Amino acid sequence: MASVQYREIDGRSGGFYALLGGLGVLIAAGLGAAWSMEHHGHAVTGMSNRIVWGMPHVFALFLIVAASGALNVASIASVFGRDLYKPLARLSGLLAITLLAGGLAVLVLDLGRPDRLIVAMTYYNFKSIFAWNVFLYTGFFAVAALYLWTLFERRMNGYSKRAGLLAFLWRLVLTTGTGSIFGLLVAREPWNSALLAPLFIVMSFSFGLAVFVLVLMAACRWSGRALGDVVLNRLGKLLGVFVAVVLYFVAVQHLTNLYIARQHEVERFFLWDGGIYPALFWFGQILIGGILPLVLLFKLPSRRAIAAAAAGVILGGFAQLYVIIIGGQAYPQLMFPDKHVASSFFDGVVAAYSPSLPEVALGAGGVALALALTAVALKVLPFLPRSLADGDVDPAAA
Repeated sequence: MASVQYREIDGRSGGFYALLGGLGVLIAAGLGAAWSMEHHGHAVTGMSNRIVWGMPHVFALFLIVAASGALNVASIASVFGRDLYKPLARLSGLLAITLLAGGLAVLVLDLGRPDRLIVAMTYYNFKSIFAWNVFLYTGFFAVAALYLWTLFERRMNGYSKRAGLLAFLWRLVLTTGTGSIFGLLVAREPWNSALLAPLFIVMSFSFGLAVFVLVLMAACRWSGRALGDVVLNRLGKLLGVFVAVVLYFVAVQHLTNLYIARQHEVERFFLWDGGIYPALFWFGQILIGGILPLVLLFKLPSRRAIAAAAAGVILGGFAQLYVIIIGGQAYPQLMFPDKHVASSFFDGVVAAYSPSLPEVALGAGGVALALALTAVALKVLPFLPRSLADGDVDPAAA
């Protein structure tokens, strides 16, 4: 492959400033929602003392998981030596940082008392996975920034493989920690599973690459840069593999639960009679986020099909996280195994939850923040190659 030349996007058109203006409105709406939730309390949301992690956590977890997966393209280039992906490594590292920033912004502002974050950053209970995640998230910023430095600074190019390997290992640990938040909660039957950690890892591969593909296509189109079929088709096939692996792990998780007699009620809730949750699982997660993208990527390959498949993966990812996070709390908590419990405190009753406008606004604000940071960075620094046309890349380099 010839020497890659990078260039900032022009960023002087009316469309660019309209994009930033629209994203700014969403960010302002998110900040307003956070202020409303902090001022009036979480009573203005759909959350309760039974559903304490609501729609903002769905947005936050999606962005955090996608941030880890967005770095996968850079890992393929630096760690596994695939030259076809090397021109994309800078954008991959950028998205990893901006997506994580957007996700953590939502997470912090959903605390109700964001100032209490100081306590979490100064007093640590190392028996809690939440304490470990403080180090994992902040460390990811540092590792990704270090990796980008080795890519930008010519004198440091020789260290890019070692920095890429460190980033690759760090993001695996980070996503394992995120999945373990749920997998280690033994009191919740839908969550208590060692499979959640590897499931979150493969989810990150799928979600992150889907976001990367859409951002790459949009950035190249709006900046007038060539994006050849060689690169795009290879990314599409890779996305299809990740989607298939996610479906495999989901199938293993549910088949394992069906094999365990005490988990039959949990599976009946999520797969059949749990109201909105089976609908989101089958139509959102499996159909829109799994089967449809596989058909588009392997049976109807085209630019529009790849874009539609990536969008489907993102929508399916939100549905999947909604089922995991909200559904896991809505399912009645088993207080005393093998005992019949009856009281006036909704024992055995599915918890009701409906997302409120402030919750959705806060989550959308986090997404807008990630995209705005990405757009500004593309204007300021040369993250994008001048051309990804078929004539400028070597198909054998993959």
